[in-house]
Amino acid sequence: MSKKQYKIDATGKKLGRLASEVAFVLLGKNSPDFAKNKVAEVEVVVENAQALDISDKKRDQKQYDRYSGYPGGRKVFTMKEVIEKKGYAEIIKMAVLRMLPKNKLQKRRIKNLIVNE
Repeated sequence: MSKKQYKIDATGKKLGRLASEVAFVLLGKNSPDFAKNKVAEVEVVVENAQALDISDKKRDQKQYDRYSGYPGGRKVFTMKEVIEKKGYAEIIKMAVLRMLPKNKLQKRRIKNLIVNE
């Protein structure tokens, strides 16, 4: 059985609205055979990621944390730094990942997301 492909255009959309739409489809909630314990057979392609509507204030003030597990191992990055280093795709992936349920299926679901800049 092949995966059903959904294309979502990010032009002019807010990050959170886009991420919740993508998470909804990745969970399979728009499908008649939805099951919480199954990974949906879908593939979501987000196009025009660089055309997102992100305010300058959010670019400068939104922070992302990473923690190594060691004392003093917390690193904080602003959205602007993440975009410069890894691109808009990383911002969208992080937003969607945090909207998916935190369970064993989370990694398998996020693999069905493809972001084109």
